Amino acid sequence: MTRLYKVLGIALVLVVVTLAWTLSHNSACGAANGVPAGVLSMKAIVYRCYGSAVVVKLEDIAKTAPADDRVLVKVSAASVNPLDWHYMRGEPYFMRALAGFGRPKDIRLGVDFAGTVEAVGKNVTRFKPGVAVFGGADGAFAEYVSVRESGALAHKPASLTFDPAAAIPIAAVTALQALRDKGQIHAGQEVLINGASGGVGTFAVQIAKAYGAKVTAVCSTKNVAMVQSIGADRVIDYTQQDFTEGSQHYDLIIDTVGTHSLSAYRRVMNPHGALVMVGSQDKGRWIGALSGSIRALLYSPFVSQKFIFMLASLDQKDLVVLSDLMQGGRVTPVIDRRYRLSEVPEAIRYLEQGHARGKVIVTLE
Repeated sequence: MTRLYKVLGIALVLVVVTLAWTLSHNSACGAANGVPAGVLSMKAIVYRCYGSAVVVKLEDIAKTAPADDRVLVKVSAASVNPLDWHYMRGEPYFMRALAGFGRPKDIRLGVDFAGTVEAVGKNVTRFKPGVAVFGGADGAFAEYVSVRESGALAHKPASLTFDPAAAIPIAAVTALQALRDKGQIHAGQEVLINGASGGVGTFAVQIAKAYGAKVTAVCSTKNVAMVQSIGADRVIDYTQQDFTEGSQHYDLIIDTVGTHSLSAYRRVMNPHGALVMVGSQDKGRWIGALSGSIRALLYSPFVSQKFIFMLASLDQKDLVVLSDLMQGGRVTPVIDRRYRLSEVPEAIRYLEQGHARGKVIVTLE
């Protein structure tokens, strides 16, 4: 029996080691195959292996063509999100179960885009060629992107040009779902946004105000004036004051940076308040920001407050909600820097440093 336990133990260790190696192994970058003769091409950002921004290249690839239920969009602008560098690095490693072991299955990068409909499939009825749209789809760092008609695609707000429209999808949908769906925000609440100057944070401040909340925003000294300009009722400079040591209590905290422990947040939460975690500074290679989800699950059963970790889901319905907010002037995208398509590696490097004010845009016009 003892020998059997030893064999099973060794087998378990081998399985764990094999799985760990499979998830963490980086294969060599594959070579570009080129576009076959007679096939239309387009310029696109690709990554043929995992790694730093040096693996990101601008190449000619076969031009995307719309299937029967899809819309082909000529991209005018795109925006960069933390999701892009997570895919680029293949970290945290658990992502590779979907993205690909060793190297990415889909070599294209980018999600957020805005542009003009170039062509539609025969079953598409909601969008016509020439219409300005925005949304999210794999491979948005390219001259063209193909999107399902029922996917994350909506008509661009007439009040916005393509650059700010491209800033909306992931960051604004994340802010909206964190506040409305997870935080169940309502008028008159005291809401704190930790990380208010970033992509999600700048949208969260404005959306919370649109819902009638009293908003306290936390950011660094250089961003205080900007955050005030987008509607925050109160701004705390974290270099001068730790909000978790203050006397103010909050009904809802949206945390985009993960700078404090759950017990520290709890000190400034009302008895039935909620903390929604949408980001983290934890760049651990194995589970990364999901460590916050584990902590929330372990902590929540023992306290009256709610601790919620969320991942946003891009959908057409929420893009329309956001479009209406933009069109009404209640929410305005904040843009930090603009890069050309060929400069996407530099754009990702900048965003990965964690100091962007609002959104980083890739312009193709």
